[in-house]
Amino acid sequence: MDQAYSETPETVTPPFWLDILNPTDSEMKILSRTFGIHPLTAEDIMLGESREKIEIFGDYYLIVSSTMQQRIRSQKYMSRVLEPVNLYIVVFKEGVLTFHHSPLAHPANVRRRIRQLREHISVSADWIAYALIDDVTDHFEPLMDATEQEVLIIDNDIIKIFSNASFTWKQKGDMLIRIGECRKRVMALTRLVSSKADVVKSFSKRCQENWDAVPAAEVALYLGDIQDHVVTMTQSLNHYEKLLSRSHSNYLAQINIEMTQVNNDTNEVLGHLTVLGTIVLPMNIVTGLWGMNVKVPGQEIDSLTWFNGIVLGLMVFGILFYLVFSRLLLR
Repeated sequence: MDQAYSETPETVTPPFWLDILNPTDSEMKILSRTFGIHPLTAEDIMLGESREKIEIFGDYYLIVSSTMQQRIRSQKYMSRVLEPVNLYIVVFKEGVLTFHHSPLAHPANVRRRIRQLREHISVSADWIAYALIDDVTDHFEPLMDATEQEVLIIDNDIIKIFSNASFTWKQKGDMLIRIGECRKRVMALTRLVSSKADVVKSFSKRCQENWDAVPAAEVALYLGDIQDHVVTMTQSLNHYEKLLSRSHSNYLAQINIEMTQVNNDTNEVLGHLTVLGTIVLPMNIVTGLWGMNVKVPGQEIDSLTWFNGIVLGLMVFGILFYLVFSRLLLR
């Protein structure tokens, strides 16, 4: 357990802050008895699967905010696994309890921020809760920037990859994987970010209605900035999804066009082979008949006149039928 508080004038009691990592059942029971935590709150914290929300109890309120931990699966395709992690913030009038089941940098970041701004702000329990939510929201910004760059690169490469003949089929297949991985990341970010706006709105309303202290009213102003940030991220993610959907459709359309061209080329080659087979078949029949034990025209004459005439006739037959079939295929 860690304790952090701000340095305030002696007339103001500094709020306490206990940060608990992966609490056990016995620790949770002791904390529940000590601070009067409701069993439903303790159950949500121990299960670690609650959705993002804010719940108001007797002398405290519970904020559940989802952050994330990244695990890179493939650097080539910018593939990342986003694992959601819940941060539970129990806010009393006198202090804050935070619970999380995985190591998070948010509490340390907020404590550093308090040390830097302690001469310019009035730290209260509401302010600590706000700072934690603000740090969680800012945690998404680097991944949002990387996702935006990847979406724009994919959108540009879709046009280049089919207009440039140097791209191989493997590179074109890799593009489909990139689109799929990017859309998966956008969907995961949308799921994590979309529910934060309601939580921030409810938190702001709570600060305005209860605990009629000046710090709570100031925190409500800060929360408006977070809400604008969350709404902007949600709109950006929706825009990224539309761009990726368009890129995906363009990619499949280009693939269909190329496959149609390949099929047309194949059909043209097969058509010429069919013409060739049709021409050669009668010749094979003629030569096959004369290869049997039958009388060949001109065999009594000691000259190649008949032979040359037959060969010339077969050649004229082949050229004539080739020209006729070529015209029929070009129609």
